[in-house]
Amino acid sequence: MKSTSRLGAWVAIAIGTIYFLLPLIATFEFSLKMNRDGYSFEAYKVVLADPGFQATFGYSTLMAVLTIIVGIVLVVPTAYWIQLKLPRLRPLVEFITLLPLVIPAIVIVFGYLKLYNSSSWLPLTGNERATDFLLMCSYVTLALPYLYRSIDAGLRAIDVRTLTEAAESLGASWPSILLQVIFPNVKSAILSGAFLTFAVVIGEFTMASLLGRPAFGPYLQLIGANRAYEPSALAIIAFLVTWAAMGLIQVFARNARPARKTA
Repeated sequence: MKSTSRLGAWVAIAIGTIYFLLPLIATFEFSLKMNRDGYSFEAYKVVLADPGFQATFGYSTLMAVLTIIVGIVLVVPTAYWIQLKLPRLRPLVEFITLLPLVIPAIVIVFGYLKLYNSSSWLPLTGNERATDFLLMCSYVTLALPYLYRSIDAGLRAIDVRTLTEAAESLGASWPSILLQVIFPNVKSAILSGAFLTFAVVIGEFTMASLLGRPAFGPYLQLIGANRAYEPSALAIIAFLVTWAAMGLIQVFARNARPARKTA
């Protein structure tokens, strides 16, 4: 009975692995066929040398970094205060942070366009910098479910109340407690949320496209509509960037466990 259930588990893992890896292998193999003479990385060379790729990827990377900074500044104090003073509000805050998963991105961005168009009381679509700010706010909204849950899990793993009371007894102010006590203890959770946010922002298409900003997502769609082999190379590059972020999360999470045991 036990061997039968183990065989079933291995069959399920094999089917899942094939289902996941087969399209990826096929995409990678197709991306190597740009030269008719044989396999080559010509499509990757063309993509990486394209000024459009460099500009859009650099723009999305900058927006991801700004989104991470603003998100951390917004979420860490909120999650800390909820954990310390207002635990009864946790279900409400969790519900609010999960809303971006329920509400489609296209609905959110249309709401922004309605509220902040050039004829509104706060015109944020009138120039490029203001639209960049609006796009960054949109990305912060999209990243809330991942960032908040990651940081909240990190805060639950430590004794926030004891650390706060100890710091207060030594005369530390609230900013000092947050920066010198709380931040170092949830560093791995913050980094996990940051890498997830980076992966979300790099691949986002809807908001950047509707706001007319030169992000990597719209560039990927444009190349996909006009080229044959380059989109496959871009898909593999985007996949590698995403999995690099996921790998870094695992590395930081693994390094954090021995530190907690030592503490």
